[in-house]
Amino acid sequence: MTNAYFEVPTPYNEPILSFAPDTKEREELKKKLKELRSKEIEVPLIIGGKEVKTGNLGIMTSPQKHSKKLGVYHKAGTKEVKMAIVSALEARKAWADMPWEQRASIFLKAADLLAGPWRSTLLAATILGQSKTVYQAEIDAACELIDFLRFNVAFMAEIMMEQPVSSEGFWNRMEYRALEGFIFAVTPFNFTAIAGNLPSAPAMIGNTVVWKPSSNAVYVSYFVMKLFEEAGLPAGVINFIPASGAEIGDYALSSPDLAGVHFTGSTKVFKGMWKKIGDNIQNMKYYPRIVGETGGKDFIFAHNSADIDALVVAALRGAFELQGQKCSAASRMYMPHSIWSEFKEKYVAEVKKIKVGDPEDFTNLLGAVIDKTAFDKVSSYIDYAKESNEAEIITGGGCNDSKGYFIEPTTIVTTNPKFKTMVEEIFGPVLTIFVYEDEDFDETLKLCDGSQYALTGAVWAQNREKIAYMTNVLKNAAGNFYINDKPTGAVVGQQPFGGGRASGTNDKAGSKMNLLRWINARTIKETLVPPKDWTYPSMEKK
Repeated sequence: MTNAYFEVPTPYNEPILSFAPDTKEREELKKKLKELRSKEIEVPLIIGGKEVKTGNLGIMTSPQKHSKKLGVYHKAGTKEVKMAIVSALEARKAWADMPWEQRASIFLKAADLLAGPWRSTLLAATILGQSKTVYQAEIDAACELIDFLRFNVAFMAEIMMEQPVSSEGFWNRMEYRALEGFIFAVTPFNFTAIAGNLPSAPAMIGNTVVWKPSSNAVYVSYFVMKLFEEAGLPAGVINFIPASGAEIGDYALSSPDLAGVHFTGSTKVFKGMWKKIGDNIQNMKYYPRIVGETGGKDFIFAHNSADIDALVVAALRGAFELQGQKCSAASRMYMPHSIWSEFKEKYVAEVKKIKVGDPEDFTNLLGAVIDKTAFDKVSSYIDYAKESNEAEIITGGGCNDSKGYFIEPTTIVTTNPKFKTMVEEIFGPVLTIFVYEDEDFDETLKLCDGSQYALTGAVWAQNREKIAYMTNVLKNAAGNFYINDKPTGAVVGQQPFGGGRASGTNDKAGSKMNLLRWINARTIKETLVPPKDWTYPSMEKK
């Protein structure tokens, strides 16, 4: 029983470590990389706190060296997803009834464990399994996941404090309960922080979760699950079931006990999930909460007053870090003709300096794309541009999968603002630039706003009047909007993340808005002195 209101620690953004030569963190990470690289692991399902091995194995390899086997994982089938749902439902009552501050303590402990003894493990697993550079791994697998855990606890505490007004004679209260049923969390390969946040955010509120990680991120996701267990997460609260999405997804999405979906992935898959839920809604006990962050075709729009040197850096980092495998990555750019020549010269010179290779070499900016399917997709777009009379490749264009899935940072210049690579999501290190005539500024802004996606975007200008104008015209073009910055790198608690249109439900991960989606509120009205006369003064005769 809670006999006091407990204030949680004030959250703060985890400092980014430098990993510079001769630093302690660099030596620890090098040691952990060597340790993990030297052994293969076997990843089981974790259902109700117990390891489950199906014998249906998938192989985990390293994208930058696809001959390197990191281990195997057991795949769930229909039988196991049924077990996971039963486990989640059985665990729900005790977990939902646990005082919220006790649940909060588990995730605060997980954050501190990750900030300390677990940091090098999650970073090394992210580098080996997802081909992230040390900097990208640090801001994702360490800092962002730590931030999600700490800030979400604080957001939960804020929600618990929000209470209605009580008039004289009454006491009104608001109770914030978990949803009934289970949450189905489906996480992507590209961010360890998302893999940790999607199951933990609903769980923190008191929900229980069936978690299906991406098949391309089972390796690091398993370590995240073990982190939660070490922090004290009770059995059955989060059930870890790697599997083929289609095989278990259809069953989970058709379950009468489905309370919600927390998803990050492709627009096509999310629409299919939504349709599956809709087709089965008549058999469901609840209206499931559907929260999804999906695709992006993120833009940089430059005015002729832009700071060219800074714009070069923003374009390079925004388009190519993490091999462009960010839903927020800059993949289309609109450049005014009057500054194009100077920008192009400086930009091409800088991109040529970029090194691509194994991220264990800390001097590389780009690693490998995640797998053969991604490599073939991205390279097909580059081949399309090479063969088109509407496009010219001014940087990169090379692709090599002999040892790892490496693609050079590629820049396409097109004469067609609706060229294929300007409108379709590629999810690779490819930036397409359309050069517009300065007098066509307004018309080009409208073209920029015409995308089916609306996740992130950036505008560049030194002219404040034009900044205000672009911000207004593009007000619906991006859920995360940047001025004189790259359109990537949202920080928990500072820039809540999410977009609209075909980019998702815009429920803003890293904010109170997201947690509210996993809450089922109950209003309680208590009358302190109930009336004993049923008549009203208006009923009296004169």
